[in-house]
Parts: sequence; C-alpha cells; structure tokens
Amino acid sequence: MKCVRITPVMDTIKNLYTKYRELIVYFITGVLTTLVNWASYAVLVRMAGWSVAASNTAAWIIAVIFAYVTNKLWVFRSYSWKIGFVLREAALFIGARILTGIFEIVSVPFLVNIGLSQPLFGVKGMWAKILVSVAVMVLNYVFSKLIVFRNTGDKQ
Repeated sequence: MKCVRITPVMDTIKNLYTKYRELIVYFITGVLTTLVNWASYAVLVRMAGWSVAASNTAAWIIAVIFAYVTNKLWVFRSYSWKIGFVLREAALFIGARILTGIFEIVSVPFLVNIGLSQPLFGVKGMWAKILVSVAVMVLNYVFSKLIVFRNTGDKQ
C-alpha cells in the first residue's frame, strides 16, 4: 500500500483559509451571534419571565453588541480602543444593523405578499425569510467591510 502525503492537502487548506479568512471567520461569528440571540431570548422569556417583545428586543441588543466585538476583533481586526474611535465605529455598526433590520422587517412581508409565500417545513413564507436573511447577511458584511471597519488595525 502506498503512503499518501497529507502535506499538499494541508497546504491547500491553509492557502484557502488564508485567502478567505475574513469570510470564514465572518460566517463563524455570524453563527455564534445567532446562538447568542436565541439563547438570550430563551433565558429572558423562560427564566426571567420577560414578555416576548421585551425579550426579543433585549436579545437583539445583546446579539448586536456581541457581533460588534467579534467582528471588530476577529473578522476585521480593528484593535483600537480609543474612546472616540470606538464610539464612531460602534455607532456606524449599530446604524448599519438597524438599517438591515428595517430592510428585513419590510422585505419578508413584501415578498410574501407578492407571491413568495410557499411553506417550508410547514411555515408560510419561510422561503422569503431565508432569501431576505441571506441578503441581510451580505449587506451586513458589505456595510462592515466598506463603512464600519474600513480603517482597521493598530494604526488608529
């Protein structure tokens, strides 16, 4: 039996990670942000006894804060903690998330109303929700890359 060298495969994986690191880490932090949102919501509803609306709002705020910190440090590598810099950066980040949140709130019902209401897993309009979620994820990345974290690193 011939021995297969793993080094070329590992080199390929390393090269792909190096090339697409930002997108890979963005995806991972996005999944973690979603889990933080869901866990916060569940804890506030079940354990704290908060209303659905209050829990959802608080969970969104917690998730946006988590997303800001993880995007700042791990995705876009923005290491400056100067107060003025962080306030500007955080305001841009939150503003972008509010814009994409409004986009989502408006777009899902719009798509359902114009015919994208087919059920998925028995949930009406789930295709619209998925389509809009993908668009929101792309928009969040673009806003973060081109506006929020465009000047990153230790130079601030």
